[in-house]
Amino acid sequence: MRLVTKEITFDAAHLLTGHPGKCRNLHGHTYRLAVTVEEADPGSDMVIDFKELKALVEEEVADRFDHAFMYDARSAVEKSVAEVLERNGLRTVPLEFRTTAENLARHVFGLLSARAKIHSVKLWETPTSCAEYRA
Repeated sequence: MRLVTKEITFDAAHLLTGHPGKCRNLHGHTYRLAVTVEEADPGSDMVIDFKELKALVEEEVADRFDHAFMYDARSAVEKSVAEVLERNGLRTVPLEFRTTAENLARHVFGLLSARAKIHSVKLWETPTSCAEYRA
């Protein structure tokens, strides 16, 4: 099986309500995202055009999350932070899950799978810490 991978970075903020560590506080990351696509047609000479893959990842992920506050819309605390930001014209992204790297990787996989044969998604929160999701 042939695979190709495209990486992008985006900046976003979040907090983890109820987390016992520092991540319970509002903070941000420069996320590094690697999206790997597997061949859909073994007879083709190309898995996917890198330009097409870049456009897909930017449209579905970077355009949506870059420089935004990602929050769990089920959390009263996080929702109240988002409301303050929104009242002041700042970007927020409501999600129906805790914004851990693991959950975000799974979510991104789902966003992209409708448009390409995604093999895996890796999401780094720091240069040395990442989560990976595969089907």
